[in-house]
Parts: sequence; structure tokens; C-alpha cells
Amino acid sequence: MAVIIDVRNCIQLLRSCSAVAGQQLHQLLLKSGHVPSSLPPSNSLLLMYARCSPLHQHDACRLFDEMPVKNCFSYNSVITSHLNSRDHHAALNIFRSMPERNTFSWNTIITGIVSTGNLDMARSLLIEMPVKDPVACNAVLHRYVRRGRADEAFALLRTVGQCSGADASSPWNDPFVLATIVGACADWMKYDFGRQAHARMVVSKIEQDLVLSCALVNMYCKCGDLDSARYVLNGLTQVDEFSLSALIYGYASCGHLHEAIRLFDRKEEPSIAMWNSLISGCAFACCGNDAFALFARMMRSDVLPDSSTYASILNVYGFSVMVNPGQQIHGCGLKCGAVNDIIVASALIDFYSKCGLWEDACRAFRELRFHDTIVLNSMITVYSNCGQIEEARRIFDMITGKSVISWNSMVVGLSQNGHARDALGLFCEMHRLGLRLDKVAIASALSASSSICSISFGEQIFSLATVLGLQSDHVVASSLIDLYCKCGSLANGCRIFEEIDKPDEVLWNSMLIGHASNGYGHEALELLELMKTKGIKPSERTFIAVLSACCHSGLVKEGLTWFHRMQADFSVSPSAEHYACVTDLLVRAGRLEESVEFIENMPFEADAVSWTTVIGGCKAQGNEAMMRKVAKKLMEMESSHPSFALSYFHVLCCQPIPGPHVGGSAAAKDVNKWLDEIIGGYDSSIREFHGGDDQKLLISLLKILCRHYGSSVRLLGLIHRRRNIEFLSNSWLQGIAGPEMAVTKLFSSCKSSGAHKGEYGAIVHCMKNIPSENQIQATAKEVQNPLVSGRRKEALQYAQAVLCGYCEENGLPPFCIWITFEDVVPSYCWTTCRCFQC
Repeated sequence: MAVIIDVRNCIQLLRSCSAVAGQQLHQLLLKSGHVPSSLPPSNSLLLMYARCSPLHQHDACRLFDEMPVKNCFSYNSVITSHLNSRDHHAALNIFRSMPERNTFSWNTIITGIVSTGNLDMARSLLIEMPVKDPVACNAVLHRYVRRGRADEAFALLRTVGQCSGADASSPWNDPFVLATIVGACADWMKYDFGRQAHARMVVSKIEQDLVLSCALVNMYCKCGDLDSARYVLNGLTQVDEFSLSALIYGYASCGHLHEAIRLFDRKEEPSIAMWNSLISGCAFACCGNDAFALFARMMRSDVLPDSSTYASILNVYGFSVMVNPGQQIHGCGLKCGAVNDIIVASALIDFYSKCGLWEDACRAFRELRFHDTIVLNSMITVYSNCGQIEEARRIFDMITGKSVISWNSMVVGLSQNGHARDALGLFCEMHRLGLRLDKVAIASALSASSSICSISFGEQIFSLATVLGLQSDHVVASSLIDLYCKCGSLANGCRIFEEIDKPDEVLWNSMLIGHASNGYGHEALELLELMKTKGIKPSERTFIAVLSACCHSGLVKEGLTWFHRMQADFSVSPSAEHYACVTDLLVRAGRLEESVEFIENMPFEADAVSWTTVIGGCKAQGNEAMMRKVAKKLMEMESSHPSFALSYFHVLCCQPIPGPHVGGSAAAKDVNKWLDEIIGGYDSSIREFHGGDDQKLLISLLKILCRHYGSSVRLLGLIHRRRNIEFLSNSWLQGIAGPEMAVTKLFSSCKSSGAHKGEYGAIVHCMKNIPSENQIQATAKEVQNPLVSGRRKEALQYAQAVLCGYCEENGLPPFCIWITFEDVVPSYCWTTCRCFQC
């Protein structure tokens, strides 16, 4: 007996009931005979199942199969059910089986396919759609833009527009589609396409739409066309706050601060959004003082700064390296609790890292309660810049949803810190996982390849860049040129450079540096003249490359000429690097007196590096009188930087030894006295430098001791081996004087700082096997002879055969051998050694 129920009430209940109640109503309708024979209640049940959990998809499919009569609504409901279950293949099959399809059917399947991320299929369906509905078109275009594929979105809109023709329902006439496109033009700086969209609005007579007008103002401001932005704004009957804020930001970011303030003052009570636009515009234009004045004016008003305000002002001080004002902003943020906001915390970390205050950046990170991917990415960069690559790797490993930026930051950090093989391994892992490789990843991998002089691997990476369409990118091309030049293949570097259309200053500088590093000084100067004829203005980096080329080629006259011309003809003020290049140029030419006079006439106080360069020249020419004079100047300097420490220690070791025994010399006593001072004051003076400098300083001191007191150091190594201990204790120090005492002190400092671990520790553990002077000279002869004759490959083969064999015979880690032979064997020889590649 059939149950009598009110079908209308059941349909009404099915619109808002839960899945359990819907199943109960389904049973009642089955018993009454209304389902599946009657279309309205059956469609209502399908819609209910589509709306509820995907777990009930099989109920919807079973009901759909049992229905004797179906209409478009039935098909659309079951398609929606499949899409909600992420089964787009089944949804597409149902869609293809529809006898008739309406606009809603097309919109349902296209928007559903878009939500699954299959943009290629969604694009094909949109082109196949007989009448291009703006809903489906906007869904596909919006997802293309969000994926960063703006060019494909523009191409698709052109195709859809050509199919629609002059139809009034064309996507070109829809405000939402145009708003999406104009927003993409603003984000991706597509000025020409944005103007086409504006022209379409004028033709369609929808330019007065408030949303579109705001989007147009924003697009023109970001593209730098402030006149057009002002024209659109003046055409509005009612100026909204968003459009005015966008125009204010545009004027401020382009350096027209007075015009921006004039627009800003049109509002009697400007909102926080307008304040942020003005301050962030100053941030973009790097106007630190103006931004700080505006922030102070804001603090005097009734408007309280928000997270965007603090982030913008910190960004200004980060770019301008204005430490004190930035720390004041940090204090304001602490008082009001703004530093707990993740946006402000990220900006604070970025500010300290740009100012080189790594410890403060790490402290700000440790004080955070919550971390997001952006902050963790910033910390990877911070730890990499301060040499703590293990900590950076730990941060990288703790990120759950790693973005492309996370991977790129880690690859760059590994490459910059000398872990080229690890960087390349991580890059290969990115490629294996199918992650999107951009120009940053490609350039970093090429840089890592150049560090190990692997042309073959670098060429494979560039082939991948060609497949990705990045072969013409200037950053990628510059990295490839650098790879070829570092590996001695200057001809290939020139070939890549010639294939680039309109090379920029970075590419020209890369070529100049390549010629300089390979000893082609005259060719570098010719390249500079060609650069000038092409209309490229030389920069500071350009003249560093030119002076370096002159230095390595012995072109003293030309180098001095270009040094004087750089300020007179090109308005480039010489920096410390330029003065260091000229100093090196004069020293290499044997003009020591002139180099000292040049240093003394610098417009700023010379650093220890410049004086150390002169000391090296004095030592090479045997000019002890000049060396004593320069050493006296160096010792009078007061500095806590490790470079000064090394220079000072090197001078002490270079002093003549009056007695027959090294341990009894006055110089050795000075060395020990100075070591007591610098190691004792280590915590107070040198700890201010970023991590890793202390270990490098100690290891470098050991290297200098090895060069000057090799035999005594070997004697100390024998004591190490005979006593079978890793470090000498104080009980073994009695009776040991001179360099032995100095080395022992350094051993203890290495152990306390952790420098005895890892590759740095090789020189500490293997002092007993230091090669003799005869072995060093023999190695120098065997390596340098083929190099002078241009037989580079033969030199590399010798490095692999002889040097690796020496490592294996004496049980030495390769780092210790490199320390010993680094002055006589070029650095690129070590990258081919099998012991170095382990």
C-alpha cells in the first residue's frame, strides 16, 4: 500500500535538510511511488545529495540511473555531485552524454574543472562553448592569473573575443572579466594590454563602473602612467577611497611626493589606508626621511598605525640601511604589541637582515609565537647570509608546505656558503618533484656549477632553462657567462653574450669580469669602449672589473687613467674597492712607494686589507725596510675586524728572526703576547660579527703559522701523535715557547669555538703531515709549467693524479693539502680531485 505524503512539502524540506534527513525523505518518496518516476522530487533529491557530503555521491548516481526521465537540471545536479567528489572525469562523461546543454551546464562543468586545477581542459571546454558566458570565462581567466600565467590569460581572452565577435554578451563587455584582466595587467605590468582593455570599456560604455574605474586607476599607477590615472579619477562622479589611495601611492612611488601629499590633504580625515599608501609609496621610492616625517605626523594625529604601516616604514629603513630610526620603530611596535603580528615580524626580520644585524634578526625570529612560510623563508636567507647554513637547513626542513621561494632560498644559501654540490642536489630534487623552476633557481644552480667548474652540468641546466623559455633571461645568461669564464672557456661566454638581444649593464659587467679573470686586459678595455657606444652607462661595478683587468694584465697606465676618468667623465665616485684595485695595481707593478702614497691620500682611512697588499708586495720584492714601515702603520691601527687581526698577525710573523731558534725570537714572543690579547678579548670584540668569522679567523691564523714556522709546527704535530691526544693540555705546555705555544693556544681556541669539527678541523688534526718546502716547490713546478704553456687539461690531470695520491698516501683530508698548496696550485684544480668530490 502506497504511503500518501505531500510532495511539495518534501521538496521544500529537501532544500535545507541534512544528509540523514534527506535519506529518510528519500525512503518516504520511494514508498509513495513518487521516486524515481516523478521528475520534481527526483531532481530535488539529486540536488540534496550534490549539496551534502561527497560520501553520498553513490546515492545520487544510483538515483540518477533509476530515473526514467531526465532533464538538464538532473544532469547538472549529478555533474555537481561528481565535481564535489573531485571526480572530474566522471563529471565530464556525464556532461558529454547530455542530449541538450544549456548555459548553466557549461558554466557548471567549466567552473568545476577549474576548481580541480586542470586549466588546459577548462580552456578547451571554454573554446568549445557555443556562447561564451562571462561566468565561465572569468573563472578560467582568474585561475590563470592566480597561477602566474598572465600571458596565457591574455591570449585566451583574445581567442574568446574573436569567437564572440561583436556580440553584446561577449566577455569583452563584461565588467567582472575586464576587472580581472585589468588587475592582472597591474600585477604583471602589462601596460599595452591594459590600455586595450580600457579602450574596450569606452566602446562598451561601461567605463563609469566604479569597480572598473578603481582597477584602471590602480593599473595606470603601477605602470607609471599617472596622467591617465588622474584622467580616469577625474571622470568619476564619486571618488572612492581605494582609487584615491592608489593614485597617492602612484605619485609617491614615482618620486612626486608633493603631488601625493596634495591629493592626500584633500581628505579632511584620511583613513589608515591612505596613510599606508603614502608611506608605502615613499618606501618604494626609498625616501627614508620623508617616510619617517609622515610616520611622525601620523602618530600626532588620531589615526593609529596598523601592521601595514609598520611593515612599510621598516621596509624604508631596510633599503636605506637606517639602523637607529628602524630600531625606534621596533620600540614603538613593542609598546603597542604590533611586533606580534606576523606581517610586522617578517618586515622586522627583513629590516635587520638588510642592515647586516644578523643577531637582532635571529632574536626577533625567536621571539615570535607563530611562524608562517614567509617568515621561515626569510630566516633561511638570514642564516645563510651569516654563515649558519646548518641552521638554515634546519629551518628549511621544518617547513611543511615548501613554496618555490623556500627551495630557491635554500639553493642560493648553499651555493653562497660553498656547498655547491648540496645546492645542485637540492636543485635536482626540485626538478624531480616537478616544481616550477624560475630564473632564480636556474641562476643559482649555474652559480653552483661554476663553483665546482662543471661545464657539463651547467650546460645541462641551461638546456633545461631553454625548455622553460628562460634562455633569453639576462640573469640566467649572466650566470652562464660567469660559468664559462670561471672555467676558462671565454670564447663560449662571448658566444652566449653575442646571442643576447640588447644586453643590459649586468651582462656587460659579467663579460668584463670574465675578460679580467682570464687575463685579457686589452680586450676588456675594448669591450668597455664598445659598451659606451651602445649607450650603456658604466657603473661602480663596471669600473671594478676594468681596474681588475688592468691589474691582472699589468696595464698600470691604463688603469690609472680609467680610475681618474670614472669620476670626471662618468660621475662615479671611487669606493674602497676601487682604491683597493689601484693599490693592488701599483703593488704588482713594483711601485711600492707610489702605492703607499696613494693609500695615504685616500679620502677615507685605509683598511687593513690595503696595507696587507703592500706588505705582500714588500715580501715578494724583499723590501724589508718598506715592510717595517708599513707594519708600523698597521700595528698603530685599532680594529676588531677579523681582516685586521689576520693582517696584524701576518706582520708579526713576517718580522726577521734574530736567533737561531724560532722559539727564542722576539717576534715569536710578540706573536704569543698578541694571541693572548686577541683570544682573551674574543668574546667582547669579535663576537659582534656574524657567525663563522671566529672559526675562519682561527683557521687562517693556523695557516699563517704553518707558512712561517713549518718545521716547528711539525714538531708539535709529533708530540700530538706520540701522546695520542687530540689537543695538548696545559701540563704539556711547560717548556714550549715560540710558535709551538701559539699553535697550542690556537688549538684550544679552535676546540672551544667548534672549529676543530668538519673540514676546518683538517688542518688541526693533520699538522704532522705538512709537506716539506721541497715538496711544495716540486708541486708548484709540475702544476704551473703546463698552465703557463696553456696546457690547462694537463695541469688538471696532474692535480687529480698527484695531489689525490698524496692525500691517500699520507692519510690527509684534502682540505689540509689545499691549505698547504693553495699559493702554488690554482683553486679550480681542486674541484677535479676525486678526494675532494667524496
